[in-house]
Amino acid sequence: MEVVWEKVKSAIKSKVPSHTFNMWIAPLKYGGFDQKTFTLYSPNFFSKNRVKSHYATLISDQIAEALGNKVIVIIKAGRQNAESLSELAPSRQRSLPNMGIRPQNGRLLRRDFTFDQFVVGGNNDFAYTASLALASRRKRQNGCENALFLLSKPGMGKSHLSQAVGHFILSEHPTESVYYMTAEDFSAEMVSAFREDTTDRFKEKYRTGCDVLLLEDIHHLSGKDRTQIELAMTLDFLLEADKKIIFSSCYRLTDIPKLNDKLRSRLSYGLTSTIDSPDFKTRVRILKKKALSYGTQVPGEVLGYLASELTDDVRQLESGLVGVSAKSSLLGIPIDLDLAASVVQHITRQRKKITIEAIKKLICKHFNITVVDIVSRSRKQAVVRPRQIAMYLSRRYTDAPLQAIGKSFNRYHATALHAIGSIEKGIRRNEAVKKQVEYLQKKLETGKF
Repeated sequence: MEVVWEKVKSAIKSKVPSHTFNMWIAPLKYGGFDQKTFTLYSPNFFSKNRVKSHYATLISDQIAEALGNKVIVIIKAGRQNAESLSELAPSRQRSLPNMGIRPQNGRLLRRDFTFDQFVVGGNNDFAYTASLALASRRKRQNGCENALFLLSKPGMGKSHLSQAVGHFILSEHPTESVYYMTAEDFSAEMVSAFREDTTDRFKEKYRTGCDVLLLEDIHHLSGKDRTQIELAMTLDFLLEADKKIIFSSCYRLTDIPKLNDKLRSRLSYGLTSTIDSPDFKTRVRILKKKALSYGTQVPGEVLGYLASELTDDVRQLESGLVGVSAKSSLLGIPIDLDLAASVVQHITRQRKKITIEAIKKLICKHFNITVVDIVSRSRKQAVVRPRQIAMYLSRRYTDAPLQAIGKSFNRYHATALHAIGSIEKGIRRNEAVKKQVEYLQKKLETGKF
């Protein structure tokens, strides 16, 4: 029967793209046949799920054609003649601590940011495949590089995929050093090392002590020359040692200002994958997955309504689902279309009417400055901070590109990027800034501007 399976694989190879065949079909191994059941083994749990959800019908049809009659096809995870391994991968994944897992350095990995919790659609299929290939160490089979750059606007799943790689590698190779952090974290640690005269320890840690580097928000490196030089050298060491690297950003490398050529070249070395906005069907599947993880029963028509109205990003979808669930629980009313409509109205109200000019007027009124002030060359703190907040809100609530935002405030796009980064940092580190920005966001979201 192994000969039959080889013939079936040859037939499938002519029906699917080569990268799809190499990634999902080629690794499947013949496991046995008892007249009614044809068993196949996939390398791991994630591969098993992917094959079952996307290629099971194709495989079954081809096997039936080869045998002359239909049989039941069973796909298991693990090695042939080792059925006890079929649930090994998911059990490892589930055994992660409830509060998340902290790799050897950096931030916590969210426990739900795993491959099996990621909803794959046409908008992110390639990014998912590339991330899983890198995590699975299948470079030689499919030509994948050890470096991957994930690019998308916020809320599309970059962090999910990046952390999923970390979870996967830690579950398969628990002794490896996985470092997950933002570019700002890396920069702060490097500056601290210089101040405390521990640069040798810092360099050794990242150049020889790191097996997997997951670095988010690389646009925050803009203008940080010393950090860029050190990171470029670190990447040289990691790439030469065949280590794994994932970067992410909501900006293309060519759009990040004040990035030196050497670092830009290193960041461009690997594969670049863009994650686009999910289509309607994918949004519905995301909502179903989220509802299941929350233990919430949501009627199909409500899921469809949320998916049709909340189209910005995955975070907005999740916000809608949480809002519907919470309002139903607090008010003791059933989840229906009327309830969903009230939640959606709150989320999307006035969203389309928010413009850069409207944001300018809101900021000027709140800080008691004029529109002339906010676009002036003034460097007074009483003007600079409101201007930065206005740029941050413009980036978040409008579709205007960075260049347009900068131009609207009589600035270059590099200045706009710096302003947005400053407010993002302020929100994380300063409670007063966080409350101030949240207040202004509420004004915009409720239409009171």
